[in-house]
Amino acid sequence: MHSHEDSCGTPVVADGGRRTILKSALGLAAVTAVGALPWALPGLVEAAALTKAQRDKMTPDQIIDVAKAGNERFRAGKTDTHDYLAQKRASASGQYPAAVILSCIDSRAPAEIILDTGIGDTFNARVAGNIASDDVLGSLEFACALAGSKVVLVMGHTACGAIKGAIDNAKLGNLTGLLDKIKPAVAATQYSGERTSKNNAFVDAVATTNVRLTMDEIRRRSEVLAGLEKDGKIKIVGAMYHLVGGEVVFLD
Repeated sequence: MHSHEDSCGTPVVADGGRRTILKSALGLAAVTAVGALPWALPGLVEAAALTKAQRDKMTPDQIIDVAKAGNERFRAGKTDTHDYLAQKRASASGQYPAAVILSCIDSRAPAEIILDTGIGDTFNARVAGNIASDDVLGSLEFACALAGSKVVLVMGHTACGAIKGAIDNAKLGNLTGLLDKIKPAVAATQYSGERTSKNNAFVDAVATTNVRLTMDEIRRRSEVLAGLEKDGKIKIVGAMYHLVGGEVVFLD
């Protein structure tokens, strides 16, 4: 391993062709070096996967900012070069994800890709309609209370089939019960136009309401997560992924 300065005077560490850069405290969202770890704090990034020390130094707000930056890279077609084999090896003995993401099973909305994360960066729970069932709540509690994640991100998406099914009162085996959990979002959505699954704007409005209600459900039904959030140890946030354009829009 050796070091030198780049054209901007920034210290650069080279190790077997893998570059890492010394990032400033304001540069969390600007990790562009090949092989750099997108979820790391400022400092020399030498591990292929997120370490406990790096994760523990990050605040929930910093983690959210890094997620936003990852989506910006995805939308620009400038995602980081991930050495998945190196990440696999680095995380084999332990994992320290910064966030847990509850998203839909839709094949067009893979959270790890659209937020440009690597192996070991995030926990990922996926279920149609990104609902918070008992088992999902237990998984979120494990991620935060036991494994140390600091952000719970509930992410819905546009043109969601589960949302359309709930609007249409669809019936199909076990799916019926799942859609019943989404129906409160249909009733709670204030919308003056056509309230059908054929109206994309209404479908997306219901999906947004569903994200908000899921966040409320997490806080109401999980004393563990609600307590962690009250103590400032985690943040529970929501977002909508737009299939057209690829933007992840965080909710206020």
